Amino acid sequence: MSETQNKIPEHVAIIMDGNGRWAESRGLARFEGHKAGTENLRQIIKTSVEFGVKHLTIYAFSTENWGRPKEEVNGLMTILETVIDRELNELNTEGVRICHIGRLEAMPKRVRSKVEHAVQLTQKNDRLILNVAWNYGGRDEIVHAIQEIVREGTTVEQVTEELVSQHMYTQCSPDPDLIIRTSGEMRLSNFLIWQSAYSEWYATATLWPDFNKEEFQKAIDAYGQRKRRFGKR
Repeated sequence: MSETQNKIPEHVAIIMDGNGRWAESRGLARFEGHKAGTENLRQIIKTSVEFGVKHLTIYAFSTENWGRPKEEVNGLMTILETVIDRELNELNTEGVRICHIGRLEAMPKRVRSKVEHAVQLTQKNDRLILNVAWNYGGRDEIVHAIQEIVREGTTVEQVTEELVSQHMYTQCSPDPDLIIRTSGEMRLSNFLIWQSAYSEWYATATLWPDFNKEEFQKAIDAYGQRKRRFGKR
C-alpha cells in the first residue's frame, strides 16, 4: 500500500461500466466484454480483502437493463449462473458473505434459486460483505422501503431517516464511503441514491475489464486524501 493511503474506506461501491466498449474496441461481441468484466471481479474481490475493505457493493444488473436486447440479457443471466457455480465454494472458504440487493423475485427461477443458495451458504461469513446489486434500481429500492414501512402500519410520526435506512436492501452494510465508476461516465445511473448522500466519488476513464489492482489503489489513495465533513465545518 502506498504511503499516501492511510485511510481505508470501510465500504466501497463500484459501478462496473465499460464492458461493451471494451469488447467493441477489440472487435468482439459485447458478451465477451461481460465475461471479461466478470473475470476481473475475482481480482477486485481479492484486492478488497487485501486492502482491508469490509464491504464491497457491485452494480451488476439494473432494473433498466431489462430493456437491452434479449440475447444480451440472457447472456448476463448465464454469466451470473456460471459465476455462482464456479466461484461460490472458494468465496465461502475465503470468508466472503454474499448479499443480494434488488428485486430477486423478478429473476428467472433457476437463477433465483442459485442466488438464494449462495446467500444462505455464506450468511455467517464476515471477512468481506459482498453486496451484489442484480435487478437493482435506487428509486425502486426507495419505493420498496416505503411499501414495507406502510405494510408494517407505521405512523407518519414514526418515519425517520434511520427507519428508512433499516428498510433498504443494504441494511447489513453501512453507507458507502467511496463510490467508483469506471469508463469515464459521470452519472449516478440510479445507484444507491439514498445511501450515497455523503459518499466520496471517484471516476476513472479505465474500462471495467481493465480496472486492476493498480487502478483500485489509485482510487483508494484519492479517497485517503479527501476530507469528509458531512456538511459540517
